[in-house]
Amino acid sequence: MRVNDGMLVSTPKNTKDMERAQAAFHKKEAQAREGATAMAEYKAAGNAERIKTERLRALRLAKEAAEREAALNAPPPPPKPAKGAKGAKAPKMKIVSKAKAPAKKKK
Repeated sequence: MRVNDGMLVSTPKNTKDMERAQAAFHKKEAQAREGATAMAEYKAAGNAERIKTERLRALRLAKEAAEREAALNAPPPPPKPAKGAKGAKAPKMKIVSKAKAPAKKKK
């Protein structure tokens, strides 16, 4: 250390220390720039996602409103015939015999 015009000035011990300090400084500067770029990309992607979501939601709501309107304006469906009405067939019943059929003989 030396005193220059009443100020204390630190001198590096050697050039290797100076180079190491400069390398660390430049590395930190590069990390700060990359961090700022990454944050800007992150914010831009989030903003794009919000815009896309809003657009898709508006499309979905418009489609649902159109479907509701079409359902209100559509003619009513034809009535279904009631069960047991004329022309309905009764289910067939299977007759089951309790007696066993004779077994066939093998030749």
